[in-house]
This record gives sequence, C-alpha cells and structure tokens, in this order.
Amino acid sequence: MLIKRPRGWELPESAATPERVWLSRRSLMLGGAGLIGAAALPRLARAQAGDPTVDLYPAARNDGFVLDRPVTEESIAANYNNFYEFGSSKRVAAAAQALPTRPWTVVVDGMVEQERTLAIDDLIRAMTLEERLYRLRCVETWAMAVPWTGFPLADLVAMARPLSSARYVRFETFTNPDVASGQRQSWYPWPYVEGVTIEEATNELAFLVTGIYGKPLANQFGAPLRLALPWKYGFKSIKSIVRVTFTDERPVSFWEELAPQEYGFWANVNPDVPHRRWSQAREKMLGTDEEFPTQLFNGYGEWVAGLYAGLEDEPLYM
Repeated sequence: MLIKRPRGWELPESAATPERVWLSRRSLMLGGAGLIGAAALPRLARAQAGDPTVDLYPAARNDGFVLDRPVTEESIAANYNNFYEFGSSKRVAAAAQALPTRPWTVVVDGMVEQERTLAIDDLIRAMTLEERLYRLRCVETWAMAVPWTGFPLADLVAMARPLSSARYVRFETFTNPDVASGQRQSWYPWPYVEGVTIEEATNELAFLVTGIYGKPLANQFGAPLRLALPWKYGFKSIKSIVRVTFTDERPVSFWEELAPQEYGFWANVNPDVPHRRWSQAREKMLGTDEEFPTQLFNGYGEWVAGLYAGLEDEPLYM
C-alpha cells in the first residue's frame, strides 16, 4: 500500500480560505499599509482584464502545494508591497501602474547554447501555467500566503539549454526612471539584480510567476514576470524580469551590494540567524493579529535542505 506522508508544513486543502470568502470580504486597513484610492482600483482591474494572456486564467491548481494557514486577502496583498523602483514606502501600488508591461521582452543570454530574446506573451503561452499556494516571508518579519500562477523556473532553464559550465542564474529587472521614481535615487545600484545556483533554479519549488489570485499579475506584484522562491526571504524573488543570464560567476545581488553585512547571497529563511537590527524568530501574517514561530527554510526544508549540504558553517541567512 502506498502511504503519502504529508510534509511538515502541509494541511488539507480545506484549510485554505475559499476563494469566495476572500473575494467577498471587505478591504481591511493594516497599520500604515493603506489602500489604493478608489479611482485606482478600476484601473487595476482594466489593466489585468486587458492583458493579452488573460484567457489563460485562472489556471488549474497544483494540489501538491498547500498551505498551513489561510490565503492572505487580495486587498491586503495588493496594497502592501516592497517595490523600491517606485519608492521605499509599502504604498506603491498606484505608482507602479505607470510601468508599461507591453511590449515586454526577456533576454536569455550568457552561457547558453543560443542566446535569445523572448516576447513575454510568447513565453507565457509556450509554458503550461498552474496555480500554487505559497507562503512568502519578508526579511522585515511580515509574511503572507498567496496563490501564485506561473510555471517552474526549471522549464525556462530547460528552454535556455545552459552549458555544463554554467553554475548560476542571474536575474535583472527593468530600468525606466521616467516612470519609476525610485530609480532616480542614485545611491541605489540599479537595476535590481538577483541570483541563484543552477541547483536552486531547477528545484521543484522555484517558480516564475505570471499571475496571482486567478488573474494576470498586477504591476505592484512585479508584472509581467517575477520569481517566487518560498524558502528564501522575499527580496530574493525579483520582480519585473527583463534578463536571465547563465554564468559561472556568483551574482552580487542588489541588497548584497548595498549592505553585504545584512543581506547575503543565500538569504534562506532561518529563525536562528537574526538580522543585525531585529530578530527573525517570529513572523506576523499581514491582515491578521496572528504571529507564528519562524521555520527554517520557511517550512519548506523537506524540499530544499539537501541543496545546502556542506554549507553548514555558512549562516544560511547570509
């Protein structure tokens, strides 16, 4: 008899908040997060409805990825965003709508058999989209649980056909200071850059996101293409990707370049390694009063712990 042993962070699908519930509830205020103005909400809806790939949503849910807590309400998740291209406030959703996401291309280059430039809609339609319920843990100690839509990063790696000498994948976001006011701040090392190892990129959890809450990705979430690495702190999940480069040199990420003593390459969630300015032992769910003990690898250790064998002497937060 085949016996399926649930992973430590799994609960039955019934534990997730039903879509009809979180869609019907009223928008909430969370501390200083605020809400998008009433005039901005119709603009968001129109932008998502006008997405050339809107017919692909909602995608079928992959039941292999479930949550240990309810899905964060869309009104909360959509109004509490780190997107430094549009400012250091969490209230950047309205400003982010100025970013044009069509036309949009993604360059795949570096140590690959053939470099190419992919139109975003062609890329999305070349992949099989699915919905996954993932937890997101910010290095600032807040957390949420969201239904991402997208495809495994491993599928893009396979399409890219990297050379055997490629050891890392480097991601780069857009540069457009005309619409992204944060990019006019010269003390930041724009463009935003992130990186992972090839082994991390091809792990089953690594996910390229094109949608959320059953719709195409809204701009403040990192449209039209972002990364989701649920076992790492959220700053590793780069938004609005324009370039994917395969390389044999470990990338230096945006925050690592700014403050290497606080933000390192690995950035795996680790309750035992505090940030220099605060503890990482607990996390607070957005939109609720609930706090939870932080779990190593954000509770996804059964998927990813093997990636870090031999690195026990390195603080995995760094």
